[in-house]
Amino acid sequence: MVHTLTTLDITRKSQTRIKRIKDCHLVINDDLMYEATDLREANLFFQLVNDLYNHSSIILTYNRSPKEWTESLGDVGVATAILDCLIHRAEIVSFSEDSHRMRNKQRKFDEESVQK
Repeated sequence: MVHTLTTLDITRKSQTRIKRIKDCHLVINDDLMYEATDLREANLFFQLVNDLYNHSSIILTYNRSPKEWTESLGDVGVATAILDCLIHRAEIVSFSEDSHRMRNKQRKFDEESVQK
């Protein structure tokens, strides 16, 4: 999504994608900002969230707590603004257990090898 936002002024493809996203009633973003973003990217993401705020439902997955968003976004003000929009009418589901992917992998390592 960040790539699409950063190329919005450059490519028609990005403009079409963002228009489709803004027209949706439900937007799902899995692994939000798994890489640290710069301030420009964070601002672009805020603008999108702000545009979606009153007419769309947003589902986000992120492997960091809201307290850690400032580190990823690089700015307290932008992180606060994004969280303000997202949390205002939100239902937050937090998991403190290990990743289900890692749990399944660990089980495979714990099983005896079929090759002897």
